Amino acid sequence: MDPIVSTRWLSGAGENVVLVDVRWYADGRDARTEFSSGHLPGAVLAPLDEACSAPASEQRGRHPLPSPATFADSMSALGIGDGDVVIAYDDAGGVVAARLVWMLRALGHEAALLDAGTGPFPETGPGPPPPRVTPPLTVPDEWPTRLLASIDEVAAVADGAGSVLIDARPRDRFDGAPDALDPRAGHIPGARSLPCREHLGADGRLLMVDQLRARLAEVGIDGADQSFISSCGSGVTACHNLLVAEHAGLRGGRLFPGSWSQWSRDPARPVATATGR
Repeated sequence: MDPIVSTRWLSGAGENVVLVDVRWYADGRDARTEFSSGHLPGAVLAPLDEACSAPASEQRGRHPLPSPATFADSMSALGIGDGDVVIAYDDAGGVVAARLVWMLRALGHEAALLDAGTGPFPETGPGPPPPRVTPPLTVPDEWPTRLLASIDEVAAVADGAGSVLIDARPRDRFDGAPDALDPRAGHIPGARSLPCREHLGADGRLLMVDQLRARLAEVGIDGADQSFISSCGSGVTACHNLLVAEHAGLRGGRLFPGSWSQWSRDPARPVATATGR
């Protein structure tokens, strides 16, 4: 299925669809509290840190990929099993929920991002009661290597070779504005800025496909099977760029899971900024 679907599509979907709200806040807000204050009717909550990430580490970054088996257990606890279609959304235009969608699709399961905007959403309270635990999803033992890029492959881009490398973070962080998330500011040398939030219009919904293709072409991604690597702060919003590219017919992308949070924690890795300092 297409990696991005509309609310109209959702309204006509079958009974095997599970609607999942995926939340994370850089400012430390609690996902459950925010979900209770407004979410789409019938949605179950999957906080990013719990459902889509292994514990942070200096070696792997802030949101490492969990093992497929651990991720499958998390999905089972939400009532998601083989044969279900997962439709995920968030209150940030999909840039966080894209991680869950990418993970499921990478493991061979049907999933898509709901183009639902940023809210406000109508239903309040904790959501539906906990679902019956289902058998874990059938998943491979490891993440498919063809969909991932290692830090050394990314370093080849920094050395002037290899694939196109894009960065989904806001432009000020790419340029070198300091923040409290990572130890160094800037970007990986050779990376090209493609802020995922700029794929959204004023209403928080995706731009038209021709506009998205034009944005991708501006950073050198314009072939259906062209190889490129997608990064961000910690491997989350990079997935939004991957889904948008696939939605636009460009399917050669790979995820750098550790992204800037891994790169910036290694003092031996070079850093670039807008000023060159």
